[in-house]
Amino acid sequence: MNLALTPLISLIAGILILLVPRLLNYIVAIYLIVIGLVGIFGGNFNLRF
Repeated sequence: MNLALTPLISLIAGILILLVPRLLNYIVAIYLIVIGLVGIFGGNFNLRF
């Protein structure tokens, strides 16, 4: 089973924002950093289970 990293991060971030709205700034910052790193290093990260 291949699981894309970006949708998983988006789902987790959305749930955390709903539960704790004060985390919005941190979640957005971490999300942008992760997306930037994935873009720089090729974006071929797949989690295999």
